[in-house]
Amino acid sequence: MVTETALIRCRHCGARNRIPTARLQEGPRCGRCKQPFPPIPITRRPVIVTDRTFAEEVTASPLPVLLACWAAWCSSCAAIMPVLDDLARAYAGRLKVAKLNVDQNPATASRFSVMSLPTLLFFRDGKVAETAAGALPRLEIERYLWRFLAR
Repeated sequence: MVTETALIRCRHCGARNRIPTARLQEGPRCGRCKQPFPPIPITRRPVIVTDRTFAEEVTASPLPVLLACWAAWCSSCAAIMPVLDDLARAYAGRLKVAKLNVDQNPATASRFSVMSLPTLLFFRDGKVAETAAGALPRLEIERYLWRFLAR
């Protein structure tokens, strides 16, 4: 039986810890420094991010984050929203999926030079690790995720 795990960096010593997703709610400890991790909420739906909540939801997230930058008028964005909902359920506990409406949150969109929609930003430890632009099919997005989560 394969146990799904999350790769989480310790905020105290920087060690990466592979923790079974079933144990994330228990408040596991770092394998190196033994400091406890705060319980990590497992979200099965994408989180809505704003300019105000960006730091809390993305930068400070102990889990890797897939941030989808979109706009209401963008038909390509509407096409990938159901895919993002499915990915949030499929990768719950290993990845946080978030959505940012660029029209309502221009500061964050500008900060990351979002020029085309939809744009997917993959964050690890509060920094952009990968970027993908355009309405990619689910399999292509998952290929990005597999590479991204394997690091």
